[in-house]
Amino acid sequence: MGASKTNAMRILDNKHIKYDMMSYDVHDGQIDGVTVASKIGKAPETVFKTLVTHSGPQQLYVFVIPVDTELDLKKAAKAAGAKKIEMLAVKDLQKYTGYIRGGCSPIGMKKQYPTFIDESATILCEIIVSGGKIGTQIVLKPSEFLVAAQAEPRALIK
Repeated sequence: MGASKTNAMRILDNKHIKYDMMSYDVHDGQIDGVTVASKIGKAPETVFKTLVTHSGPQQLYVFVIPVDTELDLKKAAKAAGAKKIEMLAVKDLQKYTGYIRGGCSPIGMKKQYPTFIDESATILCEIIVSGGKIGTQIVLKPSEFLVAAQAEPRALIK
């Protein structure tokens, strides 16, 4: 019996984008990105976390960066063409994206928000992002991620 497909996986399937799914144990409650990378046996620089930000009430931006790095808000604002951006409150995440913290995929949110991935992804053979639920990761080529997430590579990390 296979795991049920998430919205992110359905979108990849519809776009005929090849990906692999990886699962990890969540029973210990350890779902931070660096721990997830360790649990799935992948280098932290290949595992990316999804951060949702806003500049004003209606304008959201999505940033995808390696799990062991920190988003530089100035670089992020520049990439988005915004004066200033702030992290979206965790309590608002599901309302805007359809996903919960720890299971937020940059692919298949309720709406298509401007999405940016750290430029370090473009030199990798594969990247790993959330599959859209806690305990599920998706492995795919950076070039195909750019298509699936309608993302642009930018310098984003501190």
